[in-house]
Amino acid sequence: MKFIKPESFSPSFTCPTCGAIAQQNWLSTDWDLRPNSIKYQNPVRIADCVHCSSKSLWVEDYMVFPNSSDAPIPNEDMPEKVKLVYLEAASIYRKSPRGAAALLRLGIQILCKELGESGTNINTDIKHLVAKGLPSIVQQSLDIVRVTGNEAVHPGQIDTDDPAVVGSLFDLKNIVVQYMISLPKQVGDLYNALPEDKVSAIEIRDSK
Repeated sequence: MKFIKPESFSPSFTCPTCGAIAQQNWLSTDWDLRPNSIKYQNPVRIADCVHCSSKSLWVEDYMVFPNSSDAPIPNEDMPEKVKLVYLEAASIYRKSPRGAAALLRLGIQILCKELGESGTNINTDIKHLVAKGLPSIVQQSLDIVRVTGNEAVHPGQIDTDDPAVVGSLFDLKNIVVQYMISLPKQVGDLYNALPEDKVSAIEIRDSK
């Protein structure tokens, strides 16, 4: 799913409310301080989504409403329990990158359980998933979120106070869901739509 990061005065981006990449109409005024009529730029800005008519409120270059910040919207196939943690992380991402990183790590732990693992030890769960054929790009994405989230709780060499560092974890979380849930679902639906005799022939071929 393509995502265009919301930015102040950008003519279009992924709407934090409807998730569509849409044109944004901006409203901002200047402070007019009388009697000398000196004008200062108003830091308060409003973006109006042309697609859904929802508004986002900005103070200078930071979106303060809705509180999903500028994190990518969650993959539509993300399990509900994982999505709740993801959205909580998104809501505090700009205010507390460290807290968001820790929450995203928790989301990985929940996701591993949703994928059939114990959910008690992320490192062990990832090892088991690798043994089951987990693609390396997914393993690496899981481990990046795991290690960065650990550093947020036990500070080390990764700067988890940097929004840019933590912001990338949202993309990785969606990559994991895309590979582990969305793609198998899409391929499964197409495979199940094949004629029954063709599926039988494939099964006979593979049993030899």
